[in-house]
Amino acid sequence: MSKHWSRRDAIRTLGFSLGSTALPLTSWALDENKQPILLPDKKLKLDKPVTAITCGAGARGNVYGNYAVKYPDQLDIVGVAEPIAIRNERYTKKHAIKEENRFNTWEDVFKRPKFADAIIITTPDDLHYGPCMKALEMGYDVLLEKPISPSEQECRDILALAKKTGRIVAVCHVLRYAPYFNKLKEIIQSGVLGEVVSIQHLEPIQHIHMSHSYVRGNWHNSKQTTPIILAKSCHDLDILRWMVNKPCTHIQAFGSLDWFTEKNAPVGSTARCTDGCAVEKKCPYSAMEIYYRKRTWNYVFDLPEDKSKQADFVLEKLKTTNYGRCVYRMENDQPDHYTANILFEGGLTAAFSMEAFTSYDGRRTRVMGSLGDLVGDMTSFTHTDFLTGKKTEWKQESDGHGGGDWRLVSDWINAISKQDATLLTSTIDASIESHVMGFKAEESRLKKKVMKVRV
Repeated sequence: MSKHWSRRDAIRTLGFSLGSTALPLTSWALDENKQPILLPDKKLKLDKPVTAITCGAGARGNVYGNYAVKYPDQLDIVGVAEPIAIRNERYTKKHAIKEENRFNTWEDVFKRPKFADAIIITTPDDLHYGPCMKALEMGYDVLLEKPISPSEQECRDILALAKKTGRIVAVCHVLRYAPYFNKLKEIIQSGVLGEVVSIQHLEPIQHIHMSHSYVRGNWHNSKQTTPIILAKSCHDLDILRWMVNKPCTHIQAFGSLDWFTEKNAPVGSTARCTDGCAVEKKCPYSAMEIYYRKRTWNYVFDLPEDKSKQADFVLEKLKTTNYGRCVYRMENDQPDHYTANILFEGGLTAAFSMEAFTSYDGRRTRVMGSLGDLVGDMTSFTHTDFLTGKKTEWKQESDGHGGGDWRLVSDWINAISKQDATLLTSTIDASIESHVMGFKAEESRLKKKVMKVRV
């Protein structure tokens, strides 16, 4: 069949599937930014629920764990390891976990004989490797939050052990499960755009998110956690690789920390926003404004249930934790802007940009082909056909990860129940290359040279 005819058939097929789509959201379960989560698009029929132990009961541990509350016939959380007492207590109560299945650290879980089907690993980045390796050794299947590990060698070790043991490891590259990116991939691979020549992809972090997570927050120091290209943008490298369905051969990256440094601290500013800073009310990164007055991003504080005590609680946290410190006086080293030029096999190029200084979030993508292009913003995209000039728009409701969070969990549960890793999109095998791309991008940025990518 000629390209002309295959393209015509693709247009006919896609024409019926494009348009406005309304997807159901949860009525109660929220992500860490208090956005409703999109429900999965299929109902699983299992003989019994998959049982799992969660290592790390923070934001992501609750996002994935909440699936069990909504669908107890599919997932049963039977254990938790979490050193922060209030998180451990709340997670235990939510999932009715037996007292003997509560643990302080992930190491404690594996002192017991295997007592569940799977392990959910949502510990800090530098604590992914240990529990994942131990889980595989003991015969557990795994849901592993990204990044796989801050070390390329550790990523490869996990892959090797997964292959050796035959266990299922799903990496939480949730964008692969988002309806928006699934539709983009479908169109890219359909032939509708002709030969895809180039892609531009933007990840706007949003300025407050940047200050919260990568200046003040857990990922402010790349050496203690993970370089931002992996901590934040391995999603994006992964989704590009997945959509084009071609190996990456070379990558070149640039970026630096330019703004969030002491040299840019305003005159009159202080070490903490609570120290009588003379410019606090004029600063877009004021901790008092973000956390205390507006009460946003407060999930990190594990607020008391009594709302009358929350204001004083937050104020005390701002006086004693990094979240109250001046953004210009932190020990942060993560770049606040980062670009990568990517060459895929066959000559297709992609230009990726991660930007801190935006008023908005949600990925933006432009796909350019010989017979058409796509312009999208993660909730909608427009396809323009060069031959006819016709524009077709696709829209849908979305959440913070485009609806991918619970769709990932659903497929992971199905794969474990049937012991069939092919039911998953983001297995460790499929996810390893984008991590290598991230490691090579960071090496390129630091060495100022083009890097070959080999998996």
